Amino acid sequence: MGKRKNIQDRAVFSPSMKLADLVNMNYHLLGVLSRLGMSLGFGEITVEEACRRHSVSVESFLLICNVYTYDDYIPSDDLLSCGAPDTIVKYLHSSHLFYIEHELSELERQLERLVAPCDVKQKLIIDRFFTEYKGEVENHFAYEESVVFPYIRMFSAEHHGEGYSIEQFEENHSNIDEKLCDLKNIVMKYLPDVCDTVLRNSVLYHICFLEEDLGKHTLIENNVLIPMMTRLEENEKK
Repeated sequence: MGKRKNIQDRAVFSPSMKLADLVNMNYHLLGVLSRLGMSLGFGEITVEEACRRHSVSVESFLLICNVYTYDDYIPSDDLLSCGAPDTIVKYLHSSHLFYIEHELSELERQLERLVAPCDVKQKLIIDRFFTEYKGEVENHFAYEESVVFPYIRMFSAEHHGEGYSIEQFEENHSNIDEKLCDLKNIVMKYLPDVCDTVLRNSVLYHICFLEEDLGKHTLIENNVLIPMMTRLEENEKK
């Protein structure tokens, strides 16, 4: 996933393709399906049929799939104009729940098991680092959930918004995956040999997945949601 390819060599996601074929092109998109409430057991239905069943904008779904598959994917203005911000928000909100309730909680449990044989100082370093990082992530998500997403939902419903603009979000938007690289290096380079190798590898795989997925999350916000809302706000002013 995320490999750069020549444009002509890239998989083309379309509304008419079978949903199963889309997943076969990039199995990581299973996570996208689950976060949009699109369950498995979908048989031979197309992407468009699946989106209609689950009240998901097919244009927005394909935008997410493309960003999730290609790191350098930048949607055209025409594609952005067809998308629905509320579908993007639905995906991002579900992602927040997934990160907090599942991924970070599971990583925390694995880290506790991994450092169990370490001395007190090493345990405190890992615990403090992870606690601070988790707090940063929760604060980042809380701002989006309490300010940004309600604004976008209101704009989508009423075709206007007051007291806020997506530019404010863009100016204050920060990456939340960078610190995971520091945690990865601590686990990989500096924990003692007494730590279980299999468990250490599992923790590293988990960190790498979370780091990559959060990177995709940020790309969807920066390359899809922000320019999509910017266009709508500019149209409202005309």
